[in-house]
Amino acid sequence: MDGRFLILLPIAFGAGIVTAVSPCVFPVLPILFAGGAAGGRRRPYAIIAGLVTSFATFTLIATWLLRQLHLPQDFLRNLSIGLLFLVAASLIFPSVGVWIERPLARLSRRSPDSDLGGGFLLGASLGLVFVPCGGPIIGAISANAARVHLGWQTIAITVAYALGAALPMLAIAALGQRATRRIRANAQVLRTGLGIVLALAALALVFNADTKLQTWFPDYTHALQGVERSSVARDELAKLQHRGPSRFKAQPAVDKLTDYGPAPDFAGISEWINSKPLTLQRLRGKVVLVDFWTYSCINCLRTLPHLEAWDKRYRKAGLVIVGVHTPEFAFEHVPSNVREATRKLGIRYPVAIDDGYHTWDAYQNDSWPAEYLIDKRGDVREIKKGEGQYGKTEETIRTLLGEPATAQLASVKDRTPQHLTTPESYLGWERLDRYVGSPLSANVPVSYRFPREIPLNDLAYSGVWKVERQRIVALHDARLRLHFLAQNVYLVLSGHGRLQVIVGGRPVKTIPVKGLSRLYTLLHYKRLAEGALELRFTPGIAAYAFTFG
Repeated sequence: MDGRFLILLPIAFGAGIVTAVSPCVFPVLPILFAGGAAGGRRRPYAIIAGLVTSFATFTLIATWLLRQLHLPQDFLRNLSIGLLFLVAASLIFPSVGVWIERPLARLSRRSPDSDLGGGFLLGASLGLVFVPCGGPIIGAISANAARVHLGWQTIAITVAYALGAALPMLAIAALGQRATRRIRANAQVLRTGLGIVLALAALALVFNADTKLQTWFPDYTHALQGVERSSVARDELAKLQHRGPSRFKAQPAVDKLTDYGPAPDFAGISEWINSKPLTLQRLRGKVVLVDFWTYSCINCLRTLPHLEAWDKRYRKAGLVIVGVHTPEFAFEHVPSNVREATRKLGIRYPVAIDDGYHTWDAYQNDSWPAEYLIDKRGDVREIKKGEGQYGKTEETIRTLLGEPATAQLASVKDRTPQHLTTPESYLGWERLDRYVGSPLSANVPVSYRFPREIPLNDLAYSGVWKVERQRIVALHDARLRLHFLAQNVYLVLSGHGRLQVIVGGRPVKTIPVKGLSRLYTLLHYKRLAEGALELRFTPGIAAYAFTFG
C-alpha cells in the first residue's frame, strides 16, 4: 500500500464534511430532519447507512450502469424522488409503512415496527438525489467513474468522502429525532405531519426548487477546500487517475536527438480506419508518428494540414502517421461519427479508434493534440503536445528518415495563433472554468440568470439549461454570454435547431445546427478583436466547448 495515498483518505473525509455544511446540502435538510424524527432510536443510523451505500455505489457506477441499460442520465434522480414520495406515503398511511418495512426488516432480523427498513430506503433515496458541490476530490472520483477506473483506491476515497458527508447529516437526523421526543402528541398524527413534510420536499425537487434554494446562499466553503486543492492532494489525485510519473526518460543519442525509450504498442483499439490493424512490431523499420487527436478539437484540426502534408511528402520515404482518435465528448465515442469526420477531413493515413483510452493510458498522454515520433527501432525520439513548432518536428522526421538536407520540405503555413487569446473553455460541469453567474446544478433543468458584468474571458448562462458532465443542453429561452479576446471563435455543437450570434448587442448571423456533432465557426475577424458575444439557442441544441484562434 502506498503510504502517501493514505493522506488522501482524511482529505477526502474532510472534503465530505465541507460538502455537508455547504449550500449543496440545504435541499435535503428538511428530509433528514423529518426522516430522523419519524421513527425509532436507530432510524437516523439507518438513514445514513442507506445514504452512504447508495451515494458511494451510484457515484462509482451510475454512468456505466445507465449506459448499459440505455437509460437517460436523469433516471436515478427521478427514481429517488419517486422513492421519497413512497417513504412519505409510508408515514401518512400506516399500511404502506408496514408493506415497506416487512421485507427489509426481515433482512435485518428485526420486527417490522423497528422502522429500520423505511429509514434505509429514505437514506438510499437521498444518496441518489444529493448532488455534492464540486471540488478536486469529487472531480477525480467522477473522472475515474466515467472511465470505469474503479480500483480499490478510487472506492476507498469515495467511501471516505461519503462518510465525511454523512457525519453532519447524521447530526441533523438525530436532532430531528430528539426534537420530536419533547412533543407530547399522538404518534400517528406526528408521523402524518412528517410524511407531509417529506412529500412537500419531494415535490420541491420535482420543480427544481432545491436549485433555487442553493442560489440564495454564496459559496462560503471555497476557502475550506484548500487542503484538497493542495499540491500533495493534487499529486496523489493524478496518480489515482493513472497519471503518475512519465514512462519516458530522456537520454541523449548519437544523432543529437533525444531518446525517450521504447514506445508502447497500440492497445485496445476498437476499429481501424484507412488501414488493417497495425502494431509497432509490424512497423519496425519505419518512422512512425503517433498523433493523439479528436475530431471536434480546433487545435487538432489546425494540426491536420501539417500531418497530411508530411504523409504526402514522406510516406514513400518510410513515414507512417497513425492518428489515435481518443474521444473527449460522448458523441465522439460513436465510430460512425469518427469515420464520417475522417472522410470529410480528407484524412488518408491510418486512424485508430481508442474508445476506451487504452492507448492513451499506455502513453500516459494528457492532452489533444499530442505527437510521439518513433524511430525505426521503435524508440520515441520526440514528444510534442499542443500546436506549433512544426518546422522542428519536420526536421526530426527528416533526420530519422535519413533524408538529405537539400530535399524538398513539405511547406504548410503555420496557423497556430501567435497572439494571446481567450483560453479554451469547456461548458459541462466536469471541466467548466471561468464561469460567472448563478450557481450551477448538475444534470437537472435549472433557470439561470446573467450577472451584471462578465469579465474578460469569462462566460455565463441565462434561461433554462441542463448542465451535464460534458455539455450544456438548451431547454427554454437558453442564452450564453462570453467576453472574448480572439480573432476566431469556434464552438462544438450537436442537435438540431438554430443558433443566433450577437456581438455588442447587434445580430451577426444565424447558424443552422444539424447533422454530425462538430465544430462550428461563430466569428472570424481579420485581426485580434475583443467583444461581448451573446448566443441564443433553440431548444434541444447542446454545446460542448469554445476554442479560439
